[in-house]
Amino acid sequence: MHSDVAISVKNLTKAYRIFGHPGDRIKQALTLGKMRFHREFTALQDVSFEIKKGETVGIIGRNGSGKSTLLQLICGILKPTSGSVEVNGRISALLELGAGFNPEFTGRENVYFQGALTGFTQAQMAERFDAIAAFADIGEFIDQPVRTYSSGMFVRLAFAVATSVDADIVLIDEAMAVGDIAFQARCFSRIQQLKGNGTTFLLVSHSMSQILNNADSALLLENGMAVKYGGNVQAVVAAYEARVRNTSRQAPYVEATPHLSAHPITPSTHEQLSEVAAAQARRDLHESRFGTFESIVSKIVFMQQGIESVCLAPDKETVVRFCIESSRGFSSAVLGISARQPGSGDLWGDNNLLAGHPLTLHPGMNYVEYTFILPLASGQYLIHCGLAVFESGNRIELDQRWPAEQITVISPRVQLGHVYAPITVKVTG
Repeated sequence: MHSDVAISVKNLTKAYRIFGHPGDRIKQALTLGKMRFHREFTALQDVSFEIKKGETVGIIGRNGSGKSTLLQLICGILKPTSGSVEVNGRISALLELGAGFNPEFTGRENVYFQGALTGFTQAQMAERFDAIAAFADIGEFIDQPVRTYSSGMFVRLAFAVATSVDADIVLIDEAMAVGDIAFQARCFSRIQQLKGNGTTFLLVSHSMSQILNNADSALLLENGMAVKYGGNVQAVVAAYEARVRNTSRQAPYVEATPHLSAHPITPSTHEQLSEVAAAQARRDLHESRFGTFESIVSKIVFMQQGIESVCLAPDKETVVRFCIESSRGFSSAVLGISARQPGSGDLWGDNNLLAGHPLTLHPGMNYVEYTFILPLASGQYLIHCGLAVFESGNRIELDQRWPAEQITVISPRVQLGHVYAPITVKVTG
């Protein structure tokens, strides 16, 4: 292995024997393997890659794809069925919540215990203890048994320890998912600091914004196999999102006809549009869709610099193109769009009426474009849209899609909250 390589994985495979009954293990042993009482489950299959020193690699994939198994093989908790893992340097691992900590020990005792496991003396850990306690920021709970900790308190202490033992390689498996946003910001600031000192990171996360903002390269696992790996992190994330959508969707996603005219010769009937709306429902996003469906929003496209993408940059001109198919003509239509996160209200939104622009829909395909400067900070957002019309003084919902799309915003730096409004600093006198 070259001196600039931190981790080398070659043809790595991990298979398990799954027994249907506890007694089947004894039967297997008694027959000396001549009879089979188990089935094989392959958690990882023929995975190969190299990670350079100082590189941060994001590992993504759905639950059960082999991400945690891979980390456990790298740090030596598991032994491979075949293939090899070579590691160049000291490893510190922050794996599933609770791993490596004794629940009956206090936080203080666990700090020293973890230090001993990584080869540090009590005196060496004593030198680091104040900094670890300050970063964890759990106050008097540092002297309480960790079984009394909340998940947030636990991960604070575990991250502080894992990044304070002078490791050459740090493995993090979904640990920061339970941290609040301020703590996550501090964690990623610490990661950037350690990266500058040459530390290698492997980061497993279901948050694509964390991967996009922090990884130098990314590995996509599916069914235990390496599907895509490389330094184009955005391409790897896009491949993951495409696979999730394709396998989650129970009905085909019907594309709007790419017709440039607002007056197709034969517009779809109301009944046909109702069928299209039902087929288009985004089951992967648990979309709630309702309305009369006399007119529907059949497609939404996000564009920056003329390129279609759901991975967007903040503070950039963004175009959202709505493809609206209508069974008949409507005047005084209102088309709204909003962004939110699960469990939150609207973080941003607007519509054509608030913008002072009337909207008339013609039978057939209509195209409407909204242009704005994207105001959102780093994160993943659900995009809701709604189409309604005013007739005889009444508002009629034509097509409400909650949500219709999901976007990932990639900020150039960490920021608190959801609004992208970076400060500039000027010090005088």
